[in-house]
Formats: sequence, C-alpha cells, structure tokens
Amino acid sequence: MAGRIEDYALIGDMQTAALVCRDGSVDWLCLPRFDSHAVFAGLLGTEEHGFWRVGPAGPADAEPAPADRRRYLGDSLILESEWDTPRGTVRVTDFMPPRDGAPQLIRIVEGVSGRVRMRSALRMRFSYGRIVPWVHKVGERTVAVAGPDSVWLDTDAETHGENLTTYSDFTVTPGDRITFTLSWQPSHKEPPALPDPDGSLEATAEFWREWVEHCTYHGPYREAVVRSLITLKALTYAPTGGIVAAPTTSLPEEIGGVRNWDYRYTWLRDAAITLSSMLRTGYREEARAWRDWLLRAVAGDPENLQIMYGIAGERELGEAELDWLPGYENSGPVRVGNGAANQLQLDVYGEVTEALHLAHMTGLSRNDYASLLQIKLINYLEKHWDQPDEGIWEVRGPRRHFVHSKVMAWVAVDRTIKLIESGDADGPLERWQELRDEIHRDVCEKGYDKERNTFTQSYGSRELDASLLLIPQMGFLPPDDKRVIGTIEAIQRELSTEDGFVLRYPTAGEEAGVDGLEGDEGAFLACSFWLADDLAMIGRVDEARTLFEKLLALRNDLGLLAEEWDPRLQRQVGNFPQAFSHVPLIDTALRLTASGAYGG
Repeated sequence: MAGRIEDYALIGDMQTAALVCRDGSVDWLCLPRFDSHAVFAGLLGTEEHGFWRVGPAGPADAEPAPADRRRYLGDSLILESEWDTPRGTVRVTDFMPPRDGAPQLIRIVEGVSGRVRMRSALRMRFSYGRIVPWVHKVGERTVAVAGPDSVWLDTDAETHGENLTTYSDFTVTPGDRITFTLSWQPSHKEPPALPDPDGSLEATAEFWREWVEHCTYHGPYREAVVRSLITLKALTYAPTGGIVAAPTTSLPEEIGGVRNWDYRYTWLRDAAITLSSMLRTGYREEARAWRDWLLRAVAGDPENLQIMYGIAGERELGEAELDWLPGYENSGPVRVGNGAANQLQLDVYGEVTEALHLAHMTGLSRNDYASLLQIKLINYLEKHWDQPDEGIWEVRGPRRHFVHSKVMAWVAVDRTIKLIESGDADGPLERWQELRDEIHRDVCEKGYDKERNTFTQSYGSRELDASLLLIPQMGFLPPDDKRVIGTIEAIQRELSTEDGFVLRYPTAGEEAGVDGLEGDEGAFLACSFWLADDLAMIGRVDEARTLFEKLLALRNDLGLLAEEWDPRLQRQVGNFPQAFSHVPLIDTALRLTASGAYGG
C-alpha cells in the first residue's frame, strides 16, 4: 500500500524523477522522461504495479518499518534515510545523478552500527504496471526487457528471483557499503556503461553545491526558499528548458474522488511564474532556457497558443484512463494525458507576457523574436479578450467571462505597452493604450459587486474566486483601493477554512458546479500564499507572517508541498511535489523579507 503523499521524498536528474517513501520504497518512477510510462506505479495501485524497496529485513507478514530519520544531504536532492533496529543502525542513500548517458537511480546501503539484515525487493512493471518484463542475467548484470525498454540492475549483492520479483538479502556492519544502480536503456541498444556509484554521488553533490551558490536570497526564510528552488530545478527538463507542473499523475485533490489529473506537462502559466521566481533569486540561465523553450513551442503560430505543451514542446496531449490501476487510495480514474490542453484560457497571455517583461527588466539578453512574439500575442488578444473562456482553473463546465482572465488580458496589454515605450518593440501605442483602458473599465463595471464591495469570479456571478487575490499583485489596482481590500476580506470570510487557508472557489459537493465536476477539494496552497502576499501589501504584515508560517508548517519533513491541503483529513492532497505551491512560497518569502515582516 502506498504511503501518505507527505511520506514521499523527491529525487531526480532534471529529466525524470522518483518518489521514495519513508519505508524505503520507490513507488513512482517514469523512464526515461517525466512523461514516459512508469516502471514503478505502485503509488497509483499496489505492489503488483511495481516498486523497489530497500530497508531492514523483517518478518514476512510485517509491514515495512519507516525510517527513523531522513534528510536531504545539505542543499541537494540526495536523500539519506536511517533506520534504528534492535541489532543496529543502517543508512540508505538515494539519488539520481544529473544525466550524462543512461538515466540512473542509485541506492547505497551503509552499516552505521551493529549488524543489520537488509533486503532489496525489486518488482519492475512496465507501462504503468501493466507489463511484466522478461528478467534475466547478462553476465553479472540483471536486465528486465519489455518492448522498446530495458532496465539494468548492477549491484555487489547477490540477487535471486522469486514470484516475479528480484531480491537481494544481505547483512551490513559498520563500514560495509553495498550499492545498487538501476539504469534505463532502449532495448535495441548495447547495454549501458557500468555505473560508478561513489563517483556519481560525489559529482551529484558537487552539482547541487554549485547550483545553490547562485541563489541571491539570504533572508530569514532561506531554508524554505532554497528547498523550493531545488524542487523547481528538479522539475525542469534539462534538454529543453520545459518545466513540469509536477512529476506525478492522478494524485487526487480529494481522497476517493475523481479530480485526478496528469501534471507531467509544461503549463505556460506555471512555467511563467516559475521563471519569474527564478529570475528574482538569481537564476538567469533557467529563465533563458525557458524563454527558448517557449519560442520553439509557440513557433510561428501564436494565434493557436495552447495552455500547455509536452516537455519538448509537443502539442498532442490526448487524455486517457488506465483502468487496470485502482488509483491512489482507490481514487479513480487514473488519467494520463490532459484534455485541458485544448481549452481557451485567456489569462495565459498575461502570465507569459509578464514573464517576458520581467526577463527584459532584469537584463536577460535581448531576443528579437521574443519581442515579436509578445506583439503577436497582443494582436490576437486584441480581437479575443472579450470572449468567455475556461479560466485559470480549467473548468470543465461552460465558458464564462472570468474576471481573472480579463485582468490578465489587461496585464498582457500593459506590459507590452511598456515594451514599446522602452523602444524595444514597435506597435500601435495609442490604440493599445485605449485597449488597456477599455479592459480596465470593463472589469470594474462588470466584474465588481458594489453591494458586497468585492470582485466576483465571473461577470454577473456572486461566487468568489481566490485568483482575485492577484489583482493588486499584478498592478491592476493599488493595494489601498477599497475594492481590493473588500475583495481580500470577502475571500477571507467566504473561501477560507477554519485554519485560515484558502479554497479556490466554492465547489458543489455531490453535484457538478462551476467547474463541471462532482466532489470537493482541499485548500489550494498557492491561493493561501497569495492571501499572505495581499495581507502584507495592505499593511497587515503580522497577519501575513502568521499565515505564511502556518503554510510552511504544512510542508513535509523534507520541505515539500503538494497542490492542496485537506483541512478535514489534515494531510496533503493533489500531485506532488507541486511547482504551483513552491513558486508562491518563494514569492511570499521575498515580499515578507522586503517588508521586514518576519520573526527573529
């Protein structure tokens, strides 16, 4: 049985990632890319769907023991887990070296004290747990083959097969060091090179040391900010610069519910805000790589801008259900692909333009096509900004005139006007200034409820939406505007949980609501960080700091956040770890630090 979502650690090589549970079980790993089929899919099913556990051996009928301690080795993605047993202490180090050849997952077992019996149980199941591979020996190496894929196991421990599982049973004492390396290779190619686990460990530690040194944030929340930055770097597909929203699919927004989506793709919105956070903390190379990815993905066709693409810029992301997987804690269906790729979400134009604007303002080397793309996006938006759309939350109900979408259309026009005024682009300045004013008037007239003194989710509705918290952050209205303050207070009253965390919008429970889906969801962590930001902006800095530190306390012991928090079950829910949670964590830390609103 899979662990709680917060029981997992992330390791990765900037091309794919694995989730390691407290009990030493790798329950999720897609090879060779984030969006490839999973080799270990036990996270979304049972052990029959693939896992790899390394830990102290126990009675056959006993549940595997969780590690007594675990941590990342400094500021890295190298995971150390330690177990204290009646006979001694053992350490397991898990990591994936930044790729130079075949993708590798390396596990190193070390005796710390006493004499500890250990077991490695490796059950590979290709195609999301559906295919049992042919496992055999090639010399001293073990290889599993199915169709186009082969996975190679190299270890200094003896192995044996039993019940379609590869086992290693061994004992470690102080100073003993047993290594396991799993490598993927196309099955038609020669075997991957023999691994060098110790050399790879040293190189991986050095890679992260050097990368973290570029961080320009040195405020009171540095530990949380750096861990979030490392997580965002881990979600970046190094060959192209694309950034996945999360490395998982179908972790539910409600345990037992149907709100289960595949997040292993590059949302323009998520990637744009990730770019913004990295630029503000010193990571310009990542920003440049994302900008180049964007230009390739959009190509010469900005009129058909998608809200998301594959990590190499693929456009076809057809959605399907894997009916042989029961889902995480029986939360079905399990989905791969994402049908929302073809939705109209006008806010994306604003997020992309804001990111390009920030890149320009922070001195990222000029790219003439990036400026041309920005002009083309506004040419399209000029003709379509007044259309209804699916909005930031990708509703599967009818299109609406979402206020946030209109605000972000205003942002797109405003930032492009600034680009023209700087002399770095040509465009119809006066016409677009009039367009900016027209959008602003439209939102203030049609998206604002005078009686309640709050903006609303969509034109003519009474519902609220947490995306309205971005109005002052985007500069649409100043923080001291009474309409902004009224909106913040209305969201606190109507969309906040007892703990003060924020829901995205009202859901309809058993009936399909505005998003066209049944069921509920947890508090959305990004929205909760947005509230903390807004509170700081309107001068309620103590309240902002209190909320921010409550949000930090929701992170797991390794500093990781999923998409949402279930206030009823008191646990993380949604895909994990989630870029859209870690980005606003960084942003709020920067704002609170700048305002002096922190303890200590």
